[in-house]
Amino acid sequence: MVKISNDKLKKLIIGNAWIADPDVLVGPRVGEDAAIIKLDGNYLAVHSDPITGSLNDIGWLAINVPANDIATRGVRPRWFVLTLLLPRFFPDDDLVKVMSQVNDALAALGGSLIGGHTEYVRETRFPIASTTVMGLGAAYISTSGLGAGDVVVATKHAAIEATAIVARDLGSALRERGVGGEVIARASALMRDVSVVKEALIAARYASSMHDPTEGGVIQGLLEMASASGTCINVDSSIPVLPETSEVLGAIGIDPYRSLSSGMLLIGVKPNMLEGLLADLESNGVPAKPIGKAMKCGKPCVEVNGSTICEDEFVEDELMKLLDKETAKQ
Repeated sequence: MVKISNDKLKKLIIGNAWIADPDVLVGPRVGEDAAIIKLDGNYLAVHSDPITGSLNDIGWLAINVPANDIATRGVRPRWFVLTLLLPRFFPDDDLVKVMSQVNDALAALGGSLIGGHTEYVRETRFPIASTTVMGLGAAYISTSGLGAGDVVVATKHAAIEATAIVARDLGSALRERGVGGEVIARASALMRDVSVVKEALIAARYASSMHDPTEGGVIQGLLEMASASGTCINVDSSIPVLPETSEVLGAIGIDPYRSLSSGMLLIGVKPNMLEGLLADLESNGVPAKPIGKAMKCGKPCVEVNGSTICEDEFVEDELMKLLDKETAKQ
């Protein structure tokens, strides 16, 4: 499955979304990770996300991926509602495995599963999980808060999620292409690093803007950040990539900057707050580095590696395209 383009999203979905409640402070917009609702002097952050790109870790991702989007608001994710759509004869043992992953992820985050829905669907061959997450905070951060002159910081590394999915779901294909078992093992272990909740809650003390790059990778994430804030982002430093990511994704011809990147957090910060942010992240064991700067411009764009991508373009996720092709063969 491939996410709808930003252009179609704005024209067909957002442009037709009816919002009558004045307490909805942030509604459906490109680049905004979660809705914000004013509630008795606090702010309720709400987000929904489906998981369709993983076979072996759907339960783990169904909690961590949408939780990231709540955390980018500077709000702790607390309440989870999970919908599972299963193939008609999905084995009970596999469903137990999914729920074990769900519970492991909830325990790590301190969240609670408060409801949901489960059904067997004749039309699907693979399980689909869709989760709605909520959290309540005294303040919030929006992606649109990025301002001209702000520094853009990236935590951890690009394509953590993509690397882990490929290693865990396509291991045999990697071995056929000469990738060693030790590299595959290190890449598989990255599945434990897809959460950005810890660093987002730290960064909330400094950030003007935060965004969670997922489908389309860090390039699409930066583009959504620019679009939401009406700025241009000039990437003037290398975006960090792990050696195992380069080897694993390189073996199957995938660009790590254009592939699922849960695990990396993009942070906009005023220059006078940058040193404090980096020091706080480092002291908490979170690697981070400045990768660019936001600027005023007429049309939101991202400039990276000598190329310019603007808001009416869409970065199609390279891993999702590959998985679609693999699914079609089955």
